[in-house]
Amino acid sequence: MGTFLQTMQLGLRTLLLQKLRTGLAALGIFIGTTTVIWLVAMGEGVSYQAREQIKNLGATNIIVRSVKPSKSSKASEGRPGDDRVTRYGLLRDDYHRIVSNIPTVQSAVPVREVRSEFRVKNRRAETKLVGCSEDYLELNQLSIARGRWFSGKDAGDNVIVLADGTAKRLFPYENPIGKNVAMPTINAVDVYTVIGQTQPRDPSAAIGGSLEARDYNTDAYIPMGTWRRRVGDFVMWRIPGGIEGEVVELSQVTVSVADIKDVDVTAEAVKTLLQQYHGEQEDYAVVVPKELLRQAERTRAMFNVLLVVIAGISLMVGGIGIMNIMLATVTERTREIGIRRALGATRKNIIQQFLGETVLLTGAGGLLGVLAGLMCGPIFRVFRGAIATISPDLLPPIVNTLEPRIAPWSVILSLFISLGVGLVFGVYPARQAAYLDPIEALRHE
Repeated sequence: MGTFLQTMQLGLRTLLLQKLRTGLAALGIFIGTTTVIWLVAMGEGVSYQAREQIKNLGATNIIVRSVKPSKSSKASEGRPGDDRVTRYGLLRDDYHRIVSNIPTVQSAVPVREVRSEFRVKNRRAETKLVGCSEDYLELNQLSIARGRWFSGKDAGDNVIVLADGTAKRLFPYENPIGKNVAMPTINAVDVYTVIGQTQPRDPSAAIGGSLEARDYNTDAYIPMGTWRRRVGDFVMWRIPGGIEGEVVELSQVTVSVADIKDVDVTAEAVKTLLQQYHGEQEDYAVVVPKELLRQAERTRAMFNVLLVVIAGISLMVGGIGIMNIMLATVTERTREIGIRRALGATRKNIIQQFLGETVLLTGAGGLLGVLAGLMCGPIFRVFRGAIATISPDLLPPIVNTLEPRIAPWSVILSLFISLGVGLVFGVYPARQAAYLDPIEALRHE
């Protein structure tokens, strides 16, 4: 240990004799280390935002759907066309059982959907009529552009909220709020008063077997109480040669849990519960859209690898700079090396001396780089605030909400890489110095 400390002290004194050269050599390692931490922190910040958005899109949801079975039972309720009426799917009792019996369920939103046509004067719009609860708006990340969303006091009233695309087709030049829309049925025409219009939303793409594609801009929404009073469970439509219908109480129940870890357990509990009451009738499906989050994690891992490679190249460049400086130092100190060898220093001592100087250089640069890297958040916020003051529209929206997140592994990795660079790029100059001929070194001027 005493020899090691003496070697480090000697190396430090030698480096301080050329302060500018030493500082410039350590600067490369400093920049490389800081770059590793900063890039990973930025990547983690973006990744965190993406994961939160994906969770909001449904990664912590379990979707229970009604599925029309291949061999379904027929309804026989005395209505015309009973031979073409199919009864299947989720029941309102299923919804209440899920909410009451599974403790990990944070919320559940029942939905009933059917294809419909709405008319206003001579204008028509093919749309999907959705009967839902108040929580549907937040669950699907919708927002109101005009008017309001329905509330508990609207249950049973003939009120409707139009999606952006539906509203623009029916009311291209006027505000739809307070206007009436008509929905023809086989036996009558239902009239609804528009109380709200949602803002445009990009359609969601189909993702593997987890989520189907959905265009929310062509929907129309009514309270579930209004659905039961005006539409009902029994829905019929015309087909060539007659009519066909179905009896379905709920098209879907979206179950939300608090933590992604509870998704699989809750999904199994839902399946077990439904099997008790539906038996062998395969008229429902439980979908767990965790594929969204798995895809985000894969993207995050690839992104981090790319950032580390880019930052690692910066450290390699810094290491090459140190190697170049140490080779120049060997040339300048050839006579010193000869004197040390003449006084009894071994090749091992010479190698230790030059490796010690290199490790000191890279270690100092690495530690300063770590300190600068840990200041990523405050420095980023200061620069962002300064740019926003000069030109508020210069930065994209994602930058305005981005918060860097320091990854502990990036700090450890960058420090080890900087020390490793010092050892790797210091070995060759150290060997060059150790294997100089002592007599020739003493003659060097």
